[in-house]
Amino acid sequence: MQFSRSLNSKSVVATAVKVALLGGVVATAHAADKTESDIERISVYNKHNALILESGTATKSNMALMQTPAAVVVVDEELLKSQTANTLQDAIRNVSGFSQAGNNYGIGDNLAIRGLGVNYTYDGMYGGASLGNNYNPTRSMTNIESMEVLKGPATGLYGIGAAGGVVNLIEKKPQFEEAYEVSTKVGNWNTYGIMFDATNAISDDLAYRVILNHERSDGYRDLQQDRDEVFASLKFVPSQDHELLFSSAYIDDAVQVDSVGDPVRIVNWDSIDGDPRALTGADVPNDPKFIIDENGNKKYLGIQLTEAQREQLAQSISTTDGLRPYDLGDTSLISPLSTPNEGKELRFKLRHDWHLDENSTLTQQVLWRKYESDLVRQTGAYNYVYWDRSDRTHGSIINANPRGPLVTEDGELHPFAARRQEYRRAVSDEKTWQYFADLQLGWSYGDISGEHLISANFEDRSMAFKQWSIYDGDGNKTGNALPYILDIRNPNWGTGEFMDYDPSLRSNYNKSLQAYGIGVQEVLYLTDTLTMRAGFAYTSIEQAYQHLGTDRSKEIKPENDTDDAGTTFTFGINYQIMPELSAFVNVGKGRTAFGILNSVDETSPPDSESETLDLGIRFTAFDEDLLGSLVVFETKRTNLRYTNPEYDDQKAPEFNVGIPQYKYDNNETTKGVELDLNLALAEAWKLNVNATYQDAVSIRHEQSDPAQREAAKKGIPEKMGSTWLSYTVPQFTSGDFEISLGVNYVGERTVNHPSFGLPTAKIDSYTRWDMAAAYHFDTYHVQFNIENLTDDTHYSKALFLGGLPGNERNFELTFNYQF
Repeated sequence: MQFSRSLNSKSVVATAVKVALLGGVVATAHAADKTESDIERISVYNKHNALILESGTATKSNMALMQTPAAVVVVDEELLKSQTANTLQDAIRNVSGFSQAGNNYGIGDNLAIRGLGVNYTYDGMYGGASLGNNYNPTRSMTNIESMEVLKGPATGLYGIGAAGGVVNLIEKKPQFEEAYEVSTKVGNWNTYGIMFDATNAISDDLAYRVILNHERSDGYRDLQQDRDEVFASLKFVPSQDHELLFSSAYIDDAVQVDSVGDPVRIVNWDSIDGDPRALTGADVPNDPKFIIDENGNKKYLGIQLTEAQREQLAQSISTTDGLRPYDLGDTSLISPLSTPNEGKELRFKLRHDWHLDENSTLTQQVLWRKYESDLVRQTGAYNYVYWDRSDRTHGSIINANPRGPLVTEDGELHPFAARRQEYRRAVSDEKTWQYFADLQLGWSYGDISGEHLISANFEDRSMAFKQWSIYDGDGNKTGNALPYILDIRNPNWGTGEFMDYDPSLRSNYNKSLQAYGIGVQEVLYLTDTLTMRAGFAYTSIEQAYQHLGTDRSKEIKPENDTDDAGTTFTFGINYQIMPELSAFVNVGKGRTAFGILNSVDETSPPDSESETLDLGIRFTAFDEDLLGSLVVFETKRTNLRYTNPEYDDQKAPEFNVGIPQYKYDNNETTKGVELDLNLALAEAWKLNVNATYQDAVSIRHEQSDPAQREAAKKGIPEKMGSTWLSYTVPQFTSGDFEISLGVNYVGERTVNHPSFGLPTAKIDSYTRWDMAAAYHFDTYHVQFNIENLTDDTHYSKALFLGGLPGNERNFELTFNYQF
C-alpha cells in the first residue's frame, strides 16, 4: 500500500509502536506480525494518541487527513462510548452538517448530510437505504469501532449513492490476541441491555470474533425499542500476501414509530386577516358560499357554526397555533392500533485482500443482504381549526368539509378533534447482492509518487412491497370506520387491531434495480506538500416496476422499466502550506437512482444527479493532538421532476400537443460552512467540536411567483453545533476518573406545508446539555450518563406538520468488564 508523504508523517514502525501501546501487549510473536501487517495493509485507522489521522473513505486509499482533498470527518469508538451512542441517530451530533431529515414520519435512519440524502455503508458495502416514508432500518453501533463521513456525492467509489454523502460504518474485526468483554446497562423507562464480545486466535492463521447483544426499553412516550443482535466474523491469513475476512450479522429489532408527534393545529392566519392575536367569534366568520341542489335545497360549502360555536372555536386558538406544534405534554398520538417497525436483517460479506507487492493491493468484496419489516403507523391525524382554502370550482372556501372543524351528529363542536386519520400497514422485503473490486497500484517516478486506483461494482436489489390503509369517516368506504379522535389532548382510540377495520390494499408491487459501474482514480503525491486526485466513473442503472394489483386498480399491469447511464467525476487538490496547515478544493458529480420505491414509466425522469464544490482548510496543533477542518461548500441534487404548469390535463388532448407534461430542472441546493475539531491532549483532555451554518433550499421553477421559487428545505436547520468535552483525573482512588460535559444545539426548522394551510409552521431551536462520569480500572469501568441535564422541552425531529418531542431528562448506568 502506498503511504502518504505528509510533512509530519510518522514511520510505519513508530505508528505500530503507538498502536501497540494503545491496544496492549501482543501475546505472541506471530500475533505481533499480524498486527503490524494489519497496520500496513488494510487498516485505515492508525492513531496518534487518541486521534484518527488517516482515512480510506475519501479515496479508498490510505491517506493522511492533512493531505486528503475532500471533506471527510472521522469519529472514533472512544467518543461514541463516552456518549453511550447506541444508534446511528445518537452519533450524528459528532459530525458537522449531519442531521435528522425533515418530515420523515419518525421511521428509522432517515438522515441528511448538508440537507440532502445519505448513502449508508458497512466497510464500504451497502448498508440499507433511506427508502422514503415506508421503511428504514435503525442502525445500532454495537459492532462499530468508528464512523467516517464523506461529504458530497461519491458514485465512483460506492456505486449508486446520495447527494449528501456517505456514512461509512467501520465494523469490529477479529483479533489474534485473546480478549473478552461483557457490558451491561440499565436506565429510565425500563431500559436494560447486555452485550458479550469475544475474539481470539483459533490457529496461527485463523481468528474469530463473536458479538452478542440483547437490549430492551419501554422508551420515552412509549417509543419502545427491542433489539437482539449477533455478529460473527472470521479472519484467515494464509500468507503475507493474502487475507480473507468473512463476516455475518443477524439483527432482529422492533422500534415503535411516532409519525405525528406534537401536531401543528391547522390554523391559517392569512385566513383570519391579521397577525396572531387573541381572537373572538367575529374573527372566524362562516363562509357564505352555497350551492342549490337538484331538489332546490341550499347547501353551504363550508361548515356552518353558530355564534356560540364560533366563540368556542376562537377561544381554543392560541397565538402559536398554526405556527408551532401544540404541546401535548405526556399525552401522545401513538395509537394502540399502531405496531413497532419489526425489522429483520441478515447480512453476509466476504472480503479478500491480495497484496500484489509492497505498494499494490487488489481488494474484492461480495455482500448478500436481506431486510424485511412489518409495521403499522398512524400517518394522518389532522386537527383542522380554521382555513380559507382555495377551490378550483368555487374559489376560496372557509372550512370546507372534511378539512374543517369536527361537528358531530349531536351538533357538538370539537375544536381539538383530529380528522382524516389514516393508518398504514407496510410489509416490505428487500434483497441485495453487491460486488466491489478495488485495484490499487502504487508507483513512483523520481520525486513523484502516486496510486492508480481502479474500481468496479455490480449491485442487484429486489424489493417486494405491500401497503394497506384504514380510515376514519372522512375516508372510509366500507362503513367500518375508525372513530374520530374527539380531543387530541385526551384521545379516544379505536379498539381491536388494524385488520379489524377492513383495510384497503393501496400498494402492491415488486421493484428491481440493477446497477454497475467502473471508475478510475489517480492519486498523485507531486511533492511533499502537494497532493492531487482525479477520478472518473461510468454508471448504468436499470429499474423495473411490476404493479401486482390493488383494491383501486385490481388488474396486474405490464412491467415498466427505465435504463439510464452516465459519467461522474471527482477532482481535488490539497496543498500543505506548512506541517500544521493545509488547504484543499474538491469538485464532484454523482448519480443516484430515481424513485427506489416509486413506480416508473415513460415519463420517469433521468436518474437524478448531484454536484459538490468544497473549499477547505485543515489544521493541527500540539504535536498533532489537535486536528480540525473548516469547509465552505455548495452541494446540490439536480434535474428533479415536476409537472409543467403549461400542461393542463383538464383540457382536451389537442391543447397539450407539443407541451411536455414534465420538466426536470428543479433542484435542492445547500450552501454553507462547516467546522469540525478534535482534541486529545496530555492524556487528560479530549474535545469534539462541530458547527454548521447552511442554507438548504428547494428550487421550484413551476412557481409563477418568483418569491415562491425558493423555499427552505423542510426539517433542515440553518444552524447547529455540538461540543463534547472530557477531562480525566489519573489514579483517582485507584482508578482513572473521567468527567464529560456535552452541549448540542439545533436551530429552528420549518415544517411548513402551504397545501395544508401552514405556510410558515416551524419547530423551535433547542439546546440540550448532557454529562457523563466514569471510573476506569484495569479490567472494568463504570459509567453514568445523564441526557438532557436541564430537562428542557424540545423537538428532536421535524415530522410531517409537527415535531417529535425529545427525551426528557434520563440516565443510563453502564458496567463494562474486560478480561
